[in-house]
Amino acid sequence: MKNNKNLDALSKVAQKSKTKEIKLLKENVSFILSKSSFKMSTSKSDRMAKLKELHKKRQEARQLNHAEVVEEDRRSKEPKNMEARRKKAQYILEEEKLRAECEANGKDFEREKLKHVALDEAEATDRRKRAKQNADKGFSTYEAAAFRKYNQQVKSIQPNLERYDEVKESTGEAFYASAGTVVHGVHTDSEAAMDKMAADVEAQIAKRDKFSRRRKHDDDADIDYINERNMQFNKKLERFYAVHTKDIKDNLERGTAV
Repeated sequence: MKNNKNLDALSKVAQKSKTKEIKLLKENVSFILSKSSFKMSTSKSDRMAKLKELHKKRQEARQLNHAEVVEEDRRSKEPKNMEARRKKAQYILEEEKLRAECEANGKDFEREKLKHVALDEAEATDRRKRAKQNADKGFSTYEAAAFRKYNQQVKSIQPNLERYDEVKESTGEAFYASAGTVVHGVHTDSEAAMDKMAADVEAQIAKRDKFSRRRKHDDDADIDYINERNMQFNKKLERFYAVHTKDIKDNLERGTAV
């Protein structure tokens, strides 16, 4: 009887321990499942957030592309010089604003304007202005032609500054002669200066002799014209039809033409 009781007690203890193990195992499984589900839910929410962010960026890119296309279409329909006109208008507005500020503060407008101009930009503007100024505008009067020639000769002069200072000191007040100043015998020109002047005059004469508005006449050329107008017309024909008429002309000159 005692043995049976002991067996029953042992079986009950074993069942209790087994039920505890099963309970602990169930708790562990439920904990693991809940943790994994939390991770899955968290990762899903992150993915959804990233997807929404990508959709937002794509929408922004679409809007920017559409705005750029509209702007490019507007620029293509504008005149070609529209950008230059817009820059010029902006420059005029800024200049008027600066002028008003200078007048209000009592400052010199031209001086303040130059402060905002870079050195390379000022040099480029000066070069463009000089290029636009044509010194030789053709013959107007003999006085203007003489003045233009005088300016050309002055630019070509290469003065000896040391000699200039020496003559200025030696002559004194007579260097800047007035109507009542006697300069006879005060200054004597050197041989080198006179030779230089003579060479310059001879060069001018040679250049004048070479200049001619009339075309040079070739004495050895064939005379196939009756006057100057006919000569120019024959030259024009020669330029266009010489290739086609060369054989005929050669035969006529040799006397072998049929």
